[in-house]
Amino acid sequence: MEHERIARDPAVMRGKPIIRNTRVTVEQIVRECAHGLSPKEIAENYPRLQPEDVLAALAFAADCLAKQASIAAE
Repeated sequence: MEHERIARDPAVMRGKPIIRNTRVTVEQIVRECAHGLSPKEIAENYPRLQPEDVLAALAFAADCLAKQASIAAE
């Protein structure tokens, strides 16, 4: 599962998936979406993010859940 805007580095945020070249985790973004913030609002809270980064984080999270569900079904 390749996502061009998402990176993992054991030296950054303990290896959690992050938006490339930032310290903003996919988890942070998903949590902020769960609290009702829009991609634009989240990007405004993190000057290095673009709304497309937020959408990429959500797509990554969805792919992770889909993969986890298919593994559990096996």
